[in-house]
Formats: sequence, structure tokens, C-alpha cells
Amino acid sequence: MPIVSLSFPERMLKEMDELEEALEFSGRSELVRAGIRLLLQDFKDKKAMSGNGSAVVVVTHSEENEEPVTRIKHKFDDIVRTHIHNKIAKGNCVELFLLEGQAHAIASMTEEFQKEDKIKSVRLVRL
Repeated sequence: MPIVSLSFPERMLKEMDELEEALEFSGRSELVRAGIRLLLQDFKDKKAMSGNGSAVVVVTHSEENEEPVTRIKHKFDDIVRTHIHNKIAKGNCVELFLLEGQAHAIASMTEEFQKEDKIKSVRLVRL
């Protein structure tokens, strides 16, 4: 199996080690492979979306990192039917988007959120 060198921030390594232990992975490499498999499946699922559709996208971020959410939301105004923003504990925010429109646009919006370093998590639920 080829070896690939990766760099991670210290905070992420700590979280990875905790996850590795909690889920009983045999090492960091197995944990990273499992994460990549999930990302690949997510990518395939979004690419398989077609026609019109509805979905909910949930985004979490720290309070000071609002800009990427606002920028992406405005880019996809044509598919956003409802947007709810709520501040939650410890300076974090949760954004809920109810989307309706072309499936490829829903997938694109989700992917743009996922690419942003300042966003903590993104979940797509197709309806």
C-alpha cells in the first residue's frame, strides 16, 4: 500500500487520537481511511442527485466565523426557502437551511460549505 504524508493541526490530531481510541481503530491510518471512505460516499451520493429536490443543510461554526455562511447563502438565494440562525453554547452558532430546487445546486451549496475551513460541520439531509 502506498504511503502518503499528511499534516494536521495539533488540535485535530488530539481529536483524531480520541476518536481512534473510542472507535477502536488500529491506528491513525485506519481512522483516516474510514474518514476518506465516508467523504467518497458523500461525494458519490451528491453526484447521483438529479432533477428537482428538497433538503435540509445544517451548518455549525463559531460566532466570529459568520462571513463564509452569509457569502454562500447569498450565492444560493434561489434555492434557500428558509434559513434559521441560532447561537448556541460557548459562542457557537447553528444554521439550518431548508432548500428546494435543482439537485445539483443543493449539492453544490453543501460542497461549498464543506470546503470552508472556518465551518465546523455540515450535514445534508435529503427529503
